[in-house]
Amino acid sequence: MIERLEATLEKYNKLQEELTKPEVLSDVKKTREYSKEMASLEDVVNCYKRYKKVLEELESTKEMTKDPELGDMAKEELKDLEMEKEKLDQELEVLLIPKDPNDGKNVVIEIRGAAGGDEANIFAGDLFRMYTRYAEKKGFSYQVYNSVDGTAGGFSQIEFIVKGTNAYSLLKYESGSHRVQRVPVTEANGRLQTSTATVLVMPEADEDIEIEINPNDLRIDIYRSSGCGGQGVNTTDSAVRITHLPTNTVVTCQNERSQIQNKEQAMKVLKTRLYEMQLREQQEATGAERRSKIGTGDRAEKIRTYNYPQNRVTDHRIGFTTKNLDRVMDGDLDDVINALIQEDQKRKLKGETEEV
Repeated sequence: MIERLEATLEKYNKLQEELTKPEVLSDVKKTREYSKEMASLEDVVNCYKRYKKVLEELESTKEMTKDPELGDMAKEELKDLEMEKEKLDQELEVLLIPKDPNDGKNVVIEIRGAAGGDEANIFAGDLFRMYTRYAEKKGFSYQVYNSVDGTAGGFSQIEFIVKGTNAYSLLKYESGSHRVQRVPVTEANGRLQTSTATVLVMPEADEDIEIEINPNDLRIDIYRSSGCGGQGVNTTDSAVRITHLPTNTVVTCQNERSQIQNKEQAMKVLKTRLYEMQLREQQEATGAERRSKIGTGDRAEKIRTYNYPQNRVTDHRIGFTTKNLDRVMDGDLDDVINALIQEDQKRKLKGETEEV
């Protein structure tokens, strides 16, 4: 572990040195690339520096225990330092888990009402509110690029982007089928009903990612917007639907004010969809990595149940339950997401141990 930490520290220092050179500072792309890489190493470097300092303090404190006057006080301090060393050992072990290169990215989320008719669409709307409230609490922003209203409320589908540092690292576990158990407002007889909505989470493909899209592989349809666009919506043929023919991937964008803006947004989302397909293919090729993940991320996989009569949320992948459904639906997702992150880290550490 120490060798890896020393190599990380050396790399960090070298990047720091490079960023002082005029030829690097004059190259915007290189400056951004080096700064981004430095930021990704910062937590490990800071923790390791503290770890090294604690090791030095341990050595000097051990010497002090031999002093007749300071020995007792040094022994107490030694206990504290040993506890801190153990804690830092654990932190460094987690920090050295290979990072998902997409963790720092924005995230594209698609929610669709599934089984349950109108109630499924209403639940899709509830999930949309849950995620956007969570985004707001984290200081993230979001932008809807396509939505189709449900006939009784909610959405039959809604697609949006959440923008913020490490948004994907927090929301990447949300892909799958979400199940709700409650008495729907559409149920006249007051019977409990089970409905589902599906969620798909994808890292936004940024400018640095090479995804080749041949213009000849695209069919672009222009039509009249029907989503929420404020004043001016429905007055022009501004909505854009792009079909990528080789993969039959369809992207619709109608919430921007102009056809050009909708087309630009649709192309960004198409790039994200194709990037996500590429990632899945890579994960399938490395089956062990995929098996170590919390769930497969497939829409068909039932990942969580929201039980309204019992005010309970259960994540079936890790056996996590909380009796705070009302708070979760208001965007207080930290407990659920932290439990998923901790389990993911545990599995990755276990996987590394098994491979050694």
